[in-house]
Amino acid sequence: MLKELLSIFRAGEPLAEMGDNFGKMIGLTYDMTVQASRVYFSDRLQADDRTAVYKADVKVNKLERKIRKQVIAHLSLASERASVPYCLLLMSLVKDVERIGDYAKNLSEARDYHPSALPEDEIMHEMREIAGEIEASFAEIADVFETSDHERAVELIREGRDLTRRCDGVVGRVARSEYDASTATSVVMGARFYKRIAAHVLNILSSVVMPLHKLDYYDEKHLAKALEED
Repeated sequence: MLKELLSIFRAGEPLAEMGDNFGKMIGLTYDMTVQASRVYFSDRLQADDRTAVYKADVKVNKLERKIRKQVIAHLSLASERASVPYCLLLMSLVKDVERIGDYAKNLSEARDYHPSALPEDEIMHEMREIAGEIEASFAEIADVFETSDHERAVELIREGRDLTRRCDGVVGRVARSEYDASTATSVVMGARFYKRIAAHVLNILSSVVMPLHKLDYYDEKHLAKALEED
């Protein structure tokens, strides 16, 4: 499914423009995630970095609306009805990317509950590791998507599922910690927003290995089958 979508993107205008806009969305939301992490882990709130996150979110939302409009216009042509499955795939992926932008914005706001520096302890060390691994996986999306690299997509999906479990683990550790209310709130919110970012990255990666009706669904049986069929 993804290979066909990519071949359609390369077919020329206006489909190529849809692909370009989707690529811009991925780039913007990756930058938003990195910027939001900078805000979240900084010693003090960085107003300029947060403003950059907000401005990028506006661009992402505009691109989402533009792609939706392009898809509707494209499908209004009777000759393009064969593109329906691929346009449905694109609409699903666009929504996942837009949600990443929303959660990056939320992450940058989590420090409002703890304006001073977050503690330097084992829990926050784990959070920094999780953040770095999520950003690293996100950085690979464009290449994995472009090449339809099933094997790497499956590896990243498995790593991403582990990251979401680690985020849950952080929440449990905070519940057993001696954090004050503001620290606990900020750390738990950060863990939950990182989990949601990771989950939507997983959804995008699932498009490389899953058919349209199984997007966002990636248990081990289906991952193994996807690789066998590659």
